[in-house]
Amino acid sequence: MDLLVVGYVIGTALMIEGALMLIPLLFAAFIGESVVPFLAAIGASLVIGFPLYKAKPGTSNLLSKEGVVSTALVWIILSLTGMLPFIISGAIPDPVDAFFETVSGFTTTGSTILINVEILPKSVLLWRSLMHWIGGMGILVFMLALIPLSGGTQMNLMKAESPGPSISKLVPRAQDTAKILYGIYFAMTIASILVFRLLGMPLFDSVCIGLGAAGTGGFSVLNDGCASYTTLQQAAITIFVTLFGINFNFYFLLLFKRDKKSAFKMEEVNWYLIIMLSSIILMSVCLVVEGCYDSFFRAFHDSAFHAASIMTTTGYVTTDLNVWPAFNKVILIMLMVIGACAGSTGGGLKVSRVMLTFKAFIRECRKILHPQQIIRVHMDGKTVDENVIHSAGTYFFIYVLLTFASILLVSLDDLGWDTTISAVIATFNNIGPGFGLVGSMENFSGLSHFSKLILSADMLIGRLEIFPIMLLFSRRTWHKF
Repeated sequence: MDLLVVGYVIGTALMIEGALMLIPLLFAAFIGESVVPFLAAIGASLVIGFPLYKAKPGTSNLLSKEGVVSTALVWIILSLTGMLPFIISGAIPDPVDAFFETVSGFTTTGSTILINVEILPKSVLLWRSLMHWIGGMGILVFMLALIPLSGGTQMNLMKAESPGPSISKLVPRAQDTAKILYGIYFAMTIASILVFRLLGMPLFDSVCIGLGAAGTGGFSVLNDGCASYTTLQQAAITIFVTLFGINFNFYFLLLFKRDKKSAFKMEEVNWYLIIMLSSIILMSVCLVVEGCYDSFFRAFHDSAFHAASIMTTTGYVTTDLNVWPAFNKVILIMLMVIGACAGSTGGGLKVSRVMLTFKAFIRECRKILHPQQIIRVHMDGKTVDENVIHSAGTYFFIYVLLTFASILLVSLDDLGWDTTISAVIATFNNIGPGFGLVGSMENFSGLSHFSKLILSADMLIGRLEIFPIMLLFSRRTWHKF
């Protein structure tokens, strides 16, 4: 384990975090709010990060082991320093609550302990939403786009941080891949903010909701979530969160490849849209049949908003989902688990991993009938490597195991099944709201400190897809060889 290389990555990430905190600091100065919380947080980031950065080793090559450890530690340390503005400003004085809120921000979960967000300083609200944007594509991917490292180092960091069952380079150089990803991400973010503003949303709301939609996080600047926005504004949010839940390879193929048709042949993207549209139709019909809505259009609109918000793991809401029929709640929980596409800013299992697991199941059924036949699993017309299939199956097993373990621990609060189970599913899959006492119009403030720490761990484990956090605490990871 080369601790100097790990320290260099952590130090660089902390300095980038400090630089990004200048945005809410300058905004606070511009509108006359206190800049002390952000000055203190920036100071802490630099005090810790600069010595680690300056102690750069002779080689910047970072092996897979160091990549996993660096990624896990960066996300934990950034959350610890990122919570300082909440504590110092008095917005969230309790350290456990502040840590929960910060982890929820960086992991783009959107679960909150805040009861009244509208009384918070606007600079703090901006920092909450900016955390979503930073965490959406990944702080280390952003770092790779700026700082040259050796090729092996770049790919080891991208594999450890980027969500999905596999990660590949869009172009030969990993740094160029990071630049392309963030270029697309930045352009789409600006587009969403402009559209929201053109539709009449206040400028501050447009920026915060745009940052949250891009990162598929769920922090709102209003106590009622997105309920106060117009139908047209809500429809725009629906469209943009759906777009950010699509594999960014789709946009790369669409923008930079001559064969545009290959983008529309991506199985994962097609099934992502099919699952979402099917869920919208089923929930709309149920809402009308059950008498919850008189208008099919309104039922379709709200179903589309929440299906898109939940499946992309954004977590924006416009109504109290606790009063929806059980049928709709089950669909929403299924969407929570499935999640968005790999290579997007969304969380969950990922559509591609669900597809691979299902295709592997079909193959096993066929092999029982034809034991001597060699059957391959295909995705997008290509044979899927057996290691990828094995990894998807292993991930699903550990995912279920950790979910049940978390439910068992959180159940000690004795808050009811709907609250306990949905709280774990919502945080582990980086969704935001659950049901019951953590529903769409509620928050997580009623949970104990113990449960909040468990759910904070779930958010980090879910965002980094289990292995980096698990391996961080493995003794074998810290062996010299």
